[in-house]
Amino acid sequence: MIRRGKKYRALAASYDLKASYGLDEAVDILKKSQFKFDQTVELHFNLGVDPKHSDQMVRGSVTLPHGTGRKIRILAFCKDNMVQAALDAGADFAGGAELVQKISDGWLDFDAVVATPDMMAVLGKVAKVLGPRGLMPSPKAGTVSPNLAQVIKELKAGKIQYRVDKGANVHAPVGKLSFTDEQLRENILSVIDSVKKNKPQTSKGIYIKSLTLAATMTPSVRLDMALTR
Repeated sequence: MIRRGKKYRALAASYDLKASYGLDEAVDILKKSQFKFDQTVELHFNLGVDPKHSDQMVRGSVTLPHGTGRKIRILAFCKDNMVQAALDAGADFAGGAELVQKISDGWLDFDAVVATPDMMAVLGKVAKVLGPRGLMPSPKAGTVSPNLAQVIKELKAGKIQYRVDKGANVHAPVGKLSFTDEQLRENILSVIDSVKKNKPQTSKGIYIKSLTLAATMTPSVRLDMALTR
């Protein structure tokens, strides 16, 4: 059983964990957290899909109006003649086969991976490493493109990717607790709208079964499902 700290328990005791709250009230609850560092706020969905079926996979990307509040390290896979352009656009690392080998050896000091289409065959060698971590570039997620500079700039500006996991859950960062209420609201609603638009045609019944909001060191707050309509 996980033992929670005093600050976590105090916040959990300040509201009804089983009740559902409106967005403004949920944000207010999280902002009562007393930890000194700037916590990341995440939105958690449980979806009415079966990820075992490829036609019920939910995966997409969305640019948060106010960014994520965190600096991300981007790895770009491209031919030698595009390496400098990728670095100039903001990539932290850029290259080809030598980086594939580095990943095979255990290197994972990056937060996002982008690639040009002609590099996908090379990346296949580390798909089993990147895929489970949600880092494998994908055309659907917008991380495979001949215009790598634009993709890199969008990611640096606050574009996020999300993907349903084996438990039919989607987790997405929506900002920092230091953001204003309005900034968090706009980011959260942008993610909800994107996930709704990516509903698989084969998904039947209730699509968004539950929706919660939490910060790094806080319990989750259930959100009113009216937000998903």
